[in-house]
Amino acid sequence: MVNVQKNNEAIKIKGTKFMYVLIFLATVGFLIGSLFLIIHGFKFDSKYSLLYIGAGFIFTPFYLYITLWSLPGLIPGKVLFTIVPGENGTVISKKGTILIKNIRNIDMVRNPLNLINDLVIETFDDKKIKIRTYNLLDDTEYQVIVDRYIFPYMTENARKVWDRKINLELLREEENYERQEQKFD
Repeated sequence: MVNVQKNNEAIKIKGTKFMYVLIFLATVGFLIGSLFLIIHGFKFDSKYSLLYIGAGFIFTPFYLYITLWSLPGLIPGKVLFTIVPGENGTVISKKGTILIKNIRNIDMVRNPLNLINDLVIETFDDKKIKIRTYNLLDDTEYQVIVDRYIFPYMTENARKVWDRKINLELLREEENYERQEQKFD
C-alpha cells in the first residue's frame, strides 16, 4: 500500500520503499545491464559478441533517458502531493494548489515521451494540472487515495464521473478497500 502520512489535517502521499526499489531496478539496473553487454561484447570471447555490442548500443541511450527522467522520483521521502480533506479541502503539489470542489475530473495518464505516470487534474475553470508521480503510485493505490480522501468532497457531477471510472468490486478484491458511507450535499 502507498505511504500515506497524516500531519494534523494534511495527508502527504509518498511512494513505498518497494516501489522505490522497483523503479531503481527498472531504470538504473537496466542501464547497468546495457553497459555490461557493451563491455563483455568488446571482449570478443563469445560468438554472440557482436550481438551484445549491438544490443548494448541500442538499449543504453533508451535506459539512460528513462533513468534521467526518473531520478527526481528516487529522492527518499519525496512527497508526491498533499491532500487537505474537508469542505474547503485542497490538493497541493509543486504545480500549485487546487480546491477539491473545483475538480471536474481526475485521472492517471502515462506520458508517452518518458513513460512516467502523471496525475492529471482538470478544473471547472479549464485548467489542467499535471502532478508527476514517477511511477511510485500504481493504479489501484491512486484509485483508493482519490476515493478515500478526495471523492467525499467533490461536487456531485465530479463524483458521478469518478464512479464511472472505478470498479469498487475490483478494489475490494485487490486492495481490501470498501468505500465508507458518507452523507453528501
